[in-house]
Amino acid sequence: MSAIPITSQQMTLEEYLEFDYNAEGRYEYFDGEVIEMSGGTLEHSLLGSQINFLLRRELNPKGCLVFQSDVRIKVPAMLPYRFGDVSALCGKPIYEDLGKSRLLVNPTLIVEVLSPSTENYDREEKFKAYKSIESLREYILVSQVKKFVTLFAKHNEKFWFQSEYVEGETLKIESLDCQLSVDEIYQGIVFES
Repeated sequence: MSAIPITSQQMTLEEYLEFDYNAEGRYEYFDGEVIEMSGGTLEHSLLGSQINFLLRRELNPKGCLVFQSDVRIKVPAMLPYRFGDVSALCGKPIYEDLGKSRLLVNPTLIVEVLSPSTENYDREEKFKAYKSIESLREYILVSQVKKFVTLFAKHNEKFWFQSEYVEGETLKIESLDCQLSVDEIYQGIVFES
């Protein structure tokens, strides 16, 4: 996923909301700049789709919801919203209207597929902002260059535990009471040597 500003001009929040509502792709707003969040690689798309499928397979029978990358997630520390590659929750979703858009307020899980251009942002700045979502319990980062998944699980208001998973391992998502196999996440992905 690219993270390149689409314009050198500053936009007001109101201008951005109107622009984003009518736009074809996904755009995030940060401090007056509009950032295009589309244009990812084939591997990025496949990984996002596969994780969405695996979570749906595990969670649909439980009545849980899994969202794709076009869902706007309200992030109190980085308003107005961000787009995760995948998000999920069990229980009743809470939505908030902002202009013509509807924001998801209470995800339990957010997944980001890492791109070389956004990895540091996703690991640091975006994760720090995501921590301001009260309902968030787990944050998963998925490499698209090797079989490597990082799971951050909220311990309390100050501490998040970090676990790393590689080929042959399975991660347990406690907040959703489900598991994901690293091998299944990467099924169909061929890495360049």
